[in-house]
Amino acid sequence: MKKLKIAFVIGVASILNTAVHAQNNNKQPDISFETFQAKLKQASPNAQILDPRAPEEYKLNHLIGAINANVADENKVELQKLIDKLDKKKPVFVYGINYGGRGSTLAKKLKDQNFTEVYELPGGISKWIGAGQPVESTTSIGLTEAEYKKIVAANKLVLVDVHSKYCGTCRKVTSIVDSISSENPKDFKLVKVELFENKQLSKELNIESIPTLILYKDDKVVWQKRGFTSKADIETVIKEELALK
Repeated sequence: MKKLKIAFVIGVASILNTAVHAQNNNKQPDISFETFQAKLKQASPNAQILDPRAPEEYKLNHLIGAINANVADENKVELQKLIDKLDKKKPVFVYGINYGGRGSTLAKKLKDQNFTEVYELPGGISKWIGAGQPVESTTSIGLTEAEYKKIVAANKLVLVDVHSKYCGTCRKVTSIVDSISSENPKDFKLVKVELFENKQLSKELNIESIPTLILYKDDKVVWQKRGFTSKADIETVIKEELALK
């Protein structure tokens, strides 16, 4: 009986932990994208902007005036030195690839150190680029809108995978669509779009977060999904569209 009680307690604790984890993954922004923009503009030209991503990611694309504050660096001393140089009484703006993740980790660290105003960019730099906002970049223009439309128009069914190699969820989804494509090579055309190397196209597609999957049929969008999507769900949508004349 005692063992059953212990097992029951452990089971309840596990369920509660799972629920809390799910809530954290679905955390909603404290402010809107537009409010973030307005506050950033108000704080410029000396706004305190921190990019918590790896140096390689930061170098490719980052918000104008942002400073790299790599939260994944094992040497947290340098990160703390950077934080110590900031003015706690002035707003600090942070962002990751999407909303949450490294951006939220850095935002929490700042709040724990009594910074009065910490704003995390809703949608992260993915939405910033998708909205056509300016960034400092070392990447090329990438695929043009005309080239993209030509590819889509030339194929009856096209699945577009907008992603980044630096995004963990993106890598999972890309692996799934690669698998489906290799198993069904004649069913549809797979087009991969690396967000940070195709900024103009990402703006035209109005990307709000990654990964984003877009399915075209006869040059028209028939399905679109952001975030993780299972293999079964993707296959179901493709089969349904193939079945329709």
